[in-house]
Amino acid sequence: MSSSATAPVPRLRWIEHPWVLSIWCVVAAFGSYACMYGFRKPFTAGTYLDPMTGVSFKAWLVTAQVLGYTVSKFVGIRVIAEMRPERRAGIFLGLIAVAELALLLFAITPAPYNTVCLFFNGLPLGMVFGLVLGFLEGRRQTEAFVAGLCASFILADGVTKSVGAELLKRGVPENWMPFSAGLVFLLPLVGFVAMLRMIPAPNARDVAERSERSPMLRTDRRAFLRRHGLGLGLMTVVFLLVTILRSLRADFAPEIWKALGTTGEPSVFTRSEIWVALGVMVASGMVVLIRDNRRAFFTALSMVTAGLMLTTAAVIGLRMGQINGFAFMVLVGVGLYVPYVAFHTTIFERLVAMTREKANIGFLMYLVDAIGYLGYVAVMLGKKYFSVKGSFLDFFTTFCLAAAGISIVAVVAAMLFFRPAHRTTVLTPAAE
Repeated sequence: MSSSATAPVPRLRWIEHPWVLSIWCVVAAFGSYACMYGFRKPFTAGTYLDPMTGVSFKAWLVTAQVLGYTVSKFVGIRVIAEMRPERRAGIFLGLIAVAELALLLFAITPAPYNTVCLFFNGLPLGMVFGLVLGFLEGRRQTEAFVAGLCASFILADGVTKSVGAELLKRGVPENWMPFSAGLVFLLPLVGFVAMLRMIPAPNARDVAERSERSPMLRTDRRAFLRRHGLGLGLMTVVFLLVTILRSLRADFAPEIWKALGTTGEPSVFTRSEIWVALGVMVASGMVVLIRDNRRAFFTALSMVTAGLMLTTAAVIGLRMGQINGFAFMVLVGVGLYVPYVAFHTTIFERLVAMTREKANIGFLMYLVDAIGYLGYVAVMLGKKYFSVKGSFLDFFTTFCLAAAGISIVAVVAAMLFFRPAHRTTVLTPAAE
């Protein structure tokens, strides 16, 4: 049986029908990961003023949670790579329980000392994506399934902020708001995890076209890096910069919207992200139609370049007064999430399928994710200790231009590295 198999559950053959399975996987992945965001992101809707100084310590809260998330990603390089399929669902729920307990401690611990509680909130949540991804990889429809999963963290980012803002509007104390938001999402999350657990293992045709996905031991990981290390390094640079930009946009959305002239509308977070999610889902999901793994791999890298160019155009358009704030946030969102999601849905999935080596995309994703979040922590600390001229919007847009330029160069270099045929084994799709 493939490593993507889940724990023994009652066999429901109707789930294995292609259309039913597709809808089931997308709904289960989207719902479970979106609900996880209910334990991670609602707190960013607050301002968090230090009761002693009256100064916001929100940047410290964001940094603490991201630091916990980053540590989790480094741990996940091994844990997710070696995870046995039958343990995924139970560990998922256990991690959520720890995260919610941390939010309870955040509520009852005096500010600003409760900052440390968000470190322990982020620590378990960093493992969740790899657990969900394990149910979806190695299938002919993986890009479409993972596009649904990635749409959850695009849309859920805005939705959970809206929930947090609404709870504050209804009088829930700021420190209790994150815990209360977690309770809102708890029951739906349990149901979606149960759906994940019922997903059947990849079938023989999936394995023939995408290769079998196995747990990776230390020797397997080292062998993969020796063969593809330079190319992976270049792609890690891109993922690092895109992660920083995407995280700045997500965690400081209220500040960016305020600078753009939009305030007091909790729904604006959701409205903008709906358009972003739709655009990214369509772009990422369509790659599933490309059967040849090598062609799909290079198509995805081209999409990364296109997204970075769109981000650059959006910044220039805003500075020249050609687009308004809402259009800017949507265009930058699409421009950043297309590259970000391409790594999750296609680039690593097709790289493993091309090489047919003993590997899984959980290992590759956690490798680049760990570096990406570490870079974000460094930016947050640097921003805290070094003065940044101008508004946060000025800082963000300048960073967009610099990061997009560097990333485009790195993508082109990565494409040149993987271009020689000897670096990959082209997999001929199985006959229909």
